[in-house]
This record gives sequence, C-alpha cells and structure tokens, in this order.
Amino acid sequence: MFESLRNRRLYIQEVAPRDGLQMEAVFVPTEAKIALVDALSRTGLAKIEVTSFTSPRAIPALADASEVMKGIARAPGVEYAALVPNAKGAERALSCGVDELNVVMSASDSHNRANLRMDRERSLEHFDDIVGLARGAAAVNASLSTAFGCPFEGLYEPAQVLPWVDRIAALGIERLSLCDTTGMADPARVRALCMAVRERHPGMVLTAHFHDTRGMGLANVLAALACGIDRFDAALGGLGGCPFAPGASGNVCTEDMVHMLQQMGLDTGVDLPALLACARSLPGLVGHDTPGQVVKAGPSSRLHPLPGHPA
Repeated sequence: MFESLRNRRLYIQEVAPRDGLQMEAVFVPTEAKIALVDALSRTGLAKIEVTSFTSPRAIPALADASEVMKGIARAPGVEYAALVPNAKGAERALSCGVDELNVVMSASDSHNRANLRMDRERSLEHFDDIVGLARGAAAVNASLSTAFGCPFEGLYEPAQVLPWVDRIAALGIERLSLCDTTGMADPARVRALCMAVRERHPGMVLTAHFHDTRGMGLANVLAALACGIDRFDAALGGLGGCPFAPGASGNVCTEDMVHMLQQMGLDTGVDLPALLACARSLPGLVGHDTPGQVVKAGPSSRLHPLPGHPA
C-alpha cells in the first residue's frame, strides 16, 4: 500500500511549542522556549509552529510570542509558523518575520462559537483580512478544526465539511490542515474526507493534524498517508489537547510517528536520535511525564541481552 511513497519525502511539522505549551499549567521561560525551538530546528523537521500571537490574557502561556519569534536561530530549510487569530495578531507576527500565518476556524459552528467566540462567517472575514496583510510577506495556512467530528454535534461526513473547504479556497488560501481536534476521527472517516478534499481541490497543500484522544492517532496517520497526504502535524512528547476533551491525551506524538514512518522505510527527513533528545528534555520543562512511548522504550532497533546473560 505504501510502496509508492518510498521515494517520496514526507514533511513532519512540529506544533508542540504552540499547540503543546499553550495547554500547560506552568509558564515555560522565554529562554527555554527559544532553546527548545532551536534544538528542534536541528532535527530536520520541515516546519515548526513556534507560538501564537493571541491576547496574553487569553493564552498567558504564550505571552512572550514576539520575544520567542525574534530570539530563535532560524535553520535553512525550516519554515517557522505562528497562529494568528485576527489582523492585529497577523501584524505582530509579520513584524517578527514569520514564514507562515496559521489561521483557525472550526467546521462545527458550535465549536467555533465555544472556542473562538464567533460564528464561522466572522472567522472567514478574519481570514480575508489576514490574507490581504500576508500577501507577498508570508504564506497562509488555514486549520479547519473539528473536520471529522464535533464534541457538541457528533461525527461529520465529508459533505458537511467540503463547503467550508471551498470557502477557504475561494479566499486564495492554498494550504489547509484537516484537524481532528478532539480525537473523533477513525481511519475510514479520515480516508473519506482526505480523498474528497484532494479530488475537489487537487492543487491545495494538505496537512493532516490528528490528536490521540482515543488512541487512534497513528492509525489515522496511516489512513491519510494511504490517500497521498505527505504533511503531518505532531507534537513532541504527545503534548497538547483541547479544553473540550477534558483529561484527553494531546496531539500525535512526533517521535512516535517518525519512528513508525522510518520503520516502514519512508523518508521523513528527521534525525530520530536528535528528536528523542529533545523529547527527553520535556518533563523538565513542563514538570510532568509525557505520553510518548519511543522515548521510554527506545527505538525498535535497540537490542537487549538475554535475561541472565551479561551484556
């Protein structure tokens, strides 16, 4: 099934500095955030979502967005992105030289109102403003949250989601992330939506963004991969989550996903040992253990002596 991908580069996009740290109860110092991004930059990741230019009152954990974005050492070949909620946030991000502005809305009106305090039409108005500001200065990526299902409205079929993809494309946005915000997707649902979007918008650059809320994150990655998706968001250590999925685990774990893909013989461009070194630093930064498995067990290439035999 995946033989055709063996000669194709996959693009791994790290979201822990934004999507992960924004959920943490402790404030990670600015210098530590910069050091984390700089270490991640040396692992071969294609993109790093560094921070969010939102109100410090809304997300105090990322109140130092400008300082972090200006303080990182940019590595050749790595894109540096930031989430922006509106034109003001976009202006702040552009003044710091971001490569990509990530704008967010939900396929679900209920989730959009709960999460962003506005309806979907208003979100699209913000998108239009941001596209105008970014033109010639940065790329714009639209993240469509709850693309597979909503915790308030239930599971979605592609027909419920495609009109919003059409509206986003009509604004001139050529990058789109299909986001399983609260982990409601399954491989069949992932295949249905990814294939529908690819057929309807063949020129759009698609990213799959999965959470591991119900333990199907990596299975959903494989389903998207089988549809030809080659860009995947993930969070170091499996950090992240959503306030509307209380107690749930976070995003698909970057090092676990990279390990799986490399074991399959696929080219991620990522230095797994370097990535694991970054993952080992996380508990000290956030003050708790993280869900990642490979950092605990080691890669499957690690061999062990037989019990009762010296190494």
